[in-house]
Amino acid sequence: MRAFDTALPIDAVLDALASSLRETPNAVLVAPPGAGKTTRVPLALLDQPWAEGGKLIVLEPRRLAARGAANRMAQTLGERVGETVGLRVRLGSKIGPKTRIEVVTEGVFARMILDDPTLDGVAAVLFDEFHERSLDADFGLALALDAQAGLREDLRILVMSATLDGARVAKLLGDAEVIESEGRAYPVETRYLGRDPLKRIEDQVTEAVLQALNEQAGSLLVFLPGQGEIRRVEERLREKIRDPAIEIAPLYGALDQSEQDRAVLPAPKGRRKVVLATSIAETSLTIEGVRVVIDSGLARVPLYEPDIGVTRLVTQRASRAACDQRRGRAGRTEPGICYRLWEEAGNGALEAFARPEILSADLAPLLLDCAAWGVSDPTTLAFLDPPPAPALKEAGTLLGDLDALDPDGRITEDGKALQVLPLPPRLAHMVVGAAHHRQAEPAALLAALLVERGLGGDAIDLSERLERFGRERGGRAADMRRLAEGWARQAASKVAAGTEQPLSPGFLLGLAFPDRVAKARQPGSGQYLLANGRGAALEPGQRLAREPYLVVGEMTGSAQQARILSAAAITEAEIAALAASGLIRIGLSERNETVFDRPARALRARAVRKYGALVLAERPLPVEASAENAAVLAKGIAALGIEMLPWSKAQAQLRQRVAFLRAAEGEDAGWPDLSDGGLAETVVDWLAPHIAGRNSLAAIAAGDLDTALSALLPWELKRRLDVEAPTHFTAPTGSQLAVDYGAEAGPTISVRVQELYGLAKHPSLAGGRVPLVLELLSPAHRPIQVTRDLPGFWCGSWAAVKSEMKGRYPRHPWPDDPAAAAPTTRAKPRGT
Repeated sequence: MRAFDTALPIDAVLDALASSLRETPNAVLVAPPGAGKTTRVPLALLDQPWAEGGKLIVLEPRRLAARGAANRMAQTLGERVGETVGLRVRLGSKIGPKTRIEVVTEGVFARMILDDPTLDGVAAVLFDEFHERSLDADFGLALALDAQAGLREDLRILVMSATLDGARVAKLLGDAEVIESEGRAYPVETRYLGRDPLKRIEDQVTEAVLQALNEQAGSLLVFLPGQGEIRRVEERLREKIRDPAIEIAPLYGALDQSEQDRAVLPAPKGRRKVVLATSIAETSLTIEGVRVVIDSGLARVPLYEPDIGVTRLVTQRASRAACDQRRGRAGRTEPGICYRLWEEAGNGALEAFARPEILSADLAPLLLDCAAWGVSDPTTLAFLDPPPAPALKEAGTLLGDLDALDPDGRITEDGKALQVLPLPPRLAHMVVGAAHHRQAEPAALLAALLVERGLGGDAIDLSERLERFGRERGGRAADMRRLAEGWARQAASKVAAGTEQPLSPGFLLGLAFPDRVAKARQPGSGQYLLANGRGAALEPGQRLAREPYLVVGEMTGSAQQARILSAAAITEAEIAALAASGLIRIGLSERNETVFDRPARALRARAVRKYGALVLAERPLPVEASAENAAVLAKGIAALGIEMLPWSKAQAQLRQRVAFLRAAEGEDAGWPDLSDGGLAETVVDWLAPHIAGRNSLAAIAAGDLDTALSALLPWELKRRLDVEAPTHFTAPTGSQLAVDYGAEAGPTISVRVQELYGLAKHPSLAGGRVPLVLELLSPAHRPIQVTRDLPGFWCGSWAAVKSEMKGRYPRHPWPDDPAAAAPTTRAKPRGT
């Protein structure tokens, strides 16, 4: 075992780890922050017999962590990076002929093993900080295990983490041994400051920083969810802190390497540093001099929504494991203190671990890489958490649309051309498609902007960002331009290029996102309809909001309220050229269509030219008399409301009579549902055949409705309707009284009480099953009683009614026994 000048806590388990890997190919190492696993374990394993002549690949979740680990190991050996210890990341590699340890980011390793499945010359793969559960780490481990099982039995795999369900990972690795290091952490005091929901998080973090600077010595590490919050806290602190000995240093992924290094380096003697960081600083990184941590308790994570094909960033509570990692940063080199911006009681509500990215990510890159590996069903690989079926289905649909996969899920020649580029499939398709027009380099530069945040500024207009990107002179911009040039060369080598044809950023973006070509709903409104039928919006003040057509590169929010984060303008002519290019699945369609104009309540026929859901051009046509158009009119009227039809009183009563018998006898009796809802649901069946040739609601007459309603009632039901639910009741006097079937109390008639004299049995409907409600009126047609039991009324309260009515209307007959009296419509002659 190699000897080291400086002792680290991890040293206590190095012999056990070496012994385990001599006996079995896989192991799990769990060690707390500060134990030294990242920089000590690879060096300790380098001289093991099974590693002789081979390389160790060390995976880190981020470029910053990879650079830091490589630098620390090289310093331990008294060397520079590129000698024994090398570095391989997206924006620069330092690998030499003597390199035995390669520190790589997780995404780079996935490309390495896909390019060389046997991992020739590699003795072991070490997955550091695996608890972060990135999609690239999960995928890389699945491929490494697959290669080990089928191609490289001698390959060693070591999974390392500070906070991890070691037993679960060990089972995935074939019941591998779990080795745990107690580590060495200095004590960290935790203080809970609570969270004021009425304050912005930036204001509360600023207050906490000022408090900590006043109460504590040493440098501060402040955890915030994202770049925007970091910049806002930075602005507030620069306004309030006047001490020149306090340095404020942002730290996030989109910064240049020099700015990241400035944040990580220790503060000069006599000075203090306030590092404002995202979760990039949680693991694999020691910031010298930090003994105070301020934790907002928030994290920003990507969430892919398969139903709308959009990945949006969501701010949420950090997991308990992440918060513990953050707290541990304060005790790496000396006793420290951690201020938490929540109540201590809130710890119990935190999730134990962060949600694995594979459960909430766009799986199109994974599915394409699996197909390149020879696996059409990713669930057959050894994933700790299998990829969800809905996201896989959405990914398969997209890759099919890109002609990257065949119907059986196998990679196509076009798919191979996309897969060799280290880009998401949509962006790879853009670069390869542009290569057909000798425009691979502009497309690759545009792809660079979309995968490397912060380049070219933060303007929504990608044309503006491309122009600024071309002028930027920073190291990161130069490295990314060189990388994009390499992508362009790779793409150009895969296609037979045609005539060189300059393409606008909008056209190029359309090759990646043909379904996100968008048309303004109203000029200058900022509201857009996308070709996939979704909506998205820009702030009306944005310059791009004046463009009639856009292609949307990034958006966030729900399907109902998506917000455009980046886009480029495109012309109608370019949309037509894009559709005709043969490089995308969406084409132009030209057809005649008839629609219902809701405000005009009429049909409008037009010849339309469409791209997906977008109408590019249209011209009016006469409305033809056809069954199809009658159906469109019927559906449009139903959407307005069936009550908008010109129902006559007789038709309204007919519907009420049918509804009465339907309720009285039950739905199985065969009576049709003539309610507004029932008629709306079946409007094409009952109305459309009788309005052929009509082109508006106003053109429909009551006679049309008579015919339509009549067709709904067979002869036998009409006969029963007239008998069991008649339109009128014939009083003993012969008067015809209309029955109100819409009355709240039930079918009702209003009748002067004298007209019912001589009636000893209560009138009824529905074959005698339902009593007719009688509203009894005085000679002046004023209500005096409502009854469903006329004989009971005659025998009961009639005496009191008679007494009152006799005083008011003395000239009218008020018999003692009305059931036996003669009905009348007249008063008694004068003098009688």
